[in-house]
Amino acid sequence: MRNPKRIRTFCNRLAAAWENLPDWRFGQLMTNVFGEMSYDGCDPFFPEDDEMIKYIEEYVANSPYNLRRSVND
Repeated sequence: MRNPKRIRTFCNRLAAAWENLPDWRFGQLMTNVFGEMSYDGCDPFFPEDDEMIKYIEEYVANSPYNLRRSVND
């Protein structure tokens, strides 16, 4: 059985990433992330949680709509 504590950790990291794109709805964020994954040849069904959250965080960090990126660039 997978460690259930991973869920809270994942959700906290998701929330921290998502807060950088506050105008985006959850479905919008995930559709864009999954689309980028598919474009890169990665099926979103298969990555483990640690791989998925890294992908989400990288996507948000590189987004031109990221509030922190806009301020720091």
